[in-house]
Amino acid sequence: MKITDHAFCKDFPCTDVNRKSYILPSGEFDPKSIRLIMISEVPPPDLGDYFYSESKFPDFLKTTLQAFHDAGFEFSSMKDIIDAGIYLTTAVKCGKIGYTVSANVIQTCSYILEKEIALLPDVGAYLLMGDVAIRAFNTISHRLTGQRAIPAGSTYKIRSQEFYYSGKRVFPSYLQTGKNYLIEKSKRKMIAEDIEAAFRILE
Repeated sequence: MKITDHAFCKDFPCTDVNRKSYILPSGEFDPKSIRLIMISEVPPPDLGDYFYSESKFPDFLKTTLQAFHDAGFEFSSMKDIIDAGIYLTTAVKCGKIGYTVSANVIQTCSYILEKEIALLPDVGAYLLMGDVAIRAFNTISHRLTGQRAIPAGSTYKIRSQEFYYSGKRVFPSYLQTGKNYLIEKSKRKMIAEDIEAAFRILE
């Protein structure tokens, strides 16, 4: 199944994004094989750095592989990640034009993310990598259930608690993409712990 046949932006209503870096995961996915969804923030300015890019070593893939290595998983390629039943995507489908992502953009893009999630019904856990992913997921949860999946509060304070969406575990974590990830050792440790915890749920 091609995700992009079912989840996409129709008319690009957002004005405060970089539409040139619009992207969703490409290629064929077997919905029944996906066990874990890892949701990051936004696509990179250069789409050659996106997770699924065919360039030699995309930046987003580099730091994501490092996150899995930190958690004890010796993946070396995007294929290894997919074969392990992991689906990588972003909460917002266009790149940022400033430092932050507006609430309107998160709200608008949450409908696309909602379709992605619905296409992968056998998932056992969700990893929300950063505040934008948490806000987008909460938007979907509130729209469908009337409740947030993740309560208000700093990720540092709440990440040790258990949260659920449709009976499946949801892990609020930190952003694993970008150059800052490689230097923030304390966050790298917490991300590794969250990945390990998610995989324990799946076992």
